[in-house]
Amino acid sequence: MENSKLPLLYWFYSIHLLTSTKKTFSALEIKRQLGHKRYQPIWEMLHKLRNVMGQRDNNYQLAGMVEIDDGFFSTETKDDEKNDRKKRGKGSQSKTAVLVMAESTPDDGKSVKKHTYTKAVGHIKMVVLPDFKAETASEIVSRNIKPESKITSDASKSYVRIKDVVENHSFQVIKKDEIGNVLPWVHIAISNAKRQLLNTYHCIQPNFLQNYLNEFCYMFNRRYLADNTFDRLLLAAASYKPTFTNRAYHGATNG
Repeated sequence: MENSKLPLLYWFYSIHLLTSTKKTFSALEIKRQLGHKRYQPIWEMLHKLRNVMGQRDNNYQLAGMVEIDDGFFSTETKDDEKNDRKKRGKGSQSKTAVLVMAESTPDDGKSVKKHTYTKAVGHIKMVVLPDFKAETASEIVSRNIKPESKITSDASKSYVRIKDVVENHSFQVIKKDEIGNVLPWVHIAISNAKRQLLNTYHCIQPNFLQNYLNEFCYMFNRRYLADNTFDRLLLAAASYKPTFTNRAYHGATNG
């Protein structure tokens, strides 16, 4: 890959930028700060780092009490669907479905006064859903959540087989105004991730969305590490071989 020829200093500086803020930097901004002439190799480098973030987090499973729900992220319509009649809701061509999982345990009361939430969040995971089949959701859950966990979700048909892969699965029909009480942290995570993507990237293609979610989850899960985040990501970059090989970004500055 061409961006493997980038100076190591570029990699170190990019890792520093990505781990120095709660938000993030686009490839266009990092290209500008590095003074590099071409967008493509910087874009590839960042996607390889995000790919490594995902590999690192894949080594861990969520445990305890876990909320799950799906979120729909705005993405670029695929070329073969651009001329199709536009759909709304679940099947929209401009939305990509994501299964969001968050460790969520009853709060000890220390943070309730500050945040007014009755649950405290632990780690989170986000996985792009290729479809809404029950088998797909249960397979993702089995890979990312320990079987002895207790899962809370809504009554979606996509979740009917989760009971086969975890010890306890409770579900209910949730009214819109009760979401914040039953599944608070998955929806806070979805909202924050959408805001970060909207403020930084444009025209995200569906096949690249997982990498951006990898970065969001990686940084969220290490939010209390402060200055150690740089060292952690540097070690991960040296320990894992990126599997990202796609070089087609169609000239768009999409991160």
